[in-house]
Amino acid sequence: MARGHCILSHGFESGPDATKVTALAEVAQRLGWSHERPDYTDLDGNRDIGPLGDVPARQQRLLELARRAAAAGPLVLAGSSLGAYIAARVSLQVPTRALFLMVPPTTMGPLPALEAAAVPTSIVHAWHDELIPAAEVIAWAGKRSARLLLVNDSHRLARHVETSAQAFEQLLSSL
Repeated sequence: MARGHCILSHGFESGPDATKVTALAEVAQRLGWSHERPDYTDLDGNRDIGPLGDVPARQQRLLELARRAAAAGPLVLAGSSLGAYIAARVSLQVPTRALFLMVPPTTMGPLPALEAAAVPTSIVHAWHDELIPAAEVIAWAGKRSARLLLVNDSHRLARHVETSAQAFEQLLSSL
């Protein structure tokens, strides 16, 4: 029997087989957590809605999956970039045991600012993120007393996939 369920959300113009969410899925599996990686690629291509596709539909898709999963037991939401944003927002609507956010945007243009449930939260962010200033994430994490790991990388965290997976393992192991 699984310890709980992890929903791992990919970033914009990425996919469910992306390197980072795949690494997180491997960690969850090894630690006895069931997991899923929703596919939002059909929503990312809809530029008529906005420059980041249909963000509200992306959030709604995650919300429906999270409601089903939370009814069955402990739920951990994780995501990268836009996936982190929707994971945090959905945590406000569904009982969530913990959050794991990689390069989370603290603002999204006309969308609400980043908010999240008051649950254990671990964040991995890049010092040299060209899209989301590290200072904004530091301030957001500080207000929540979240665990924050800053790495010498860019927005994609390409050089720190394993580091991110280790941080996720530490979060799951602490629950």
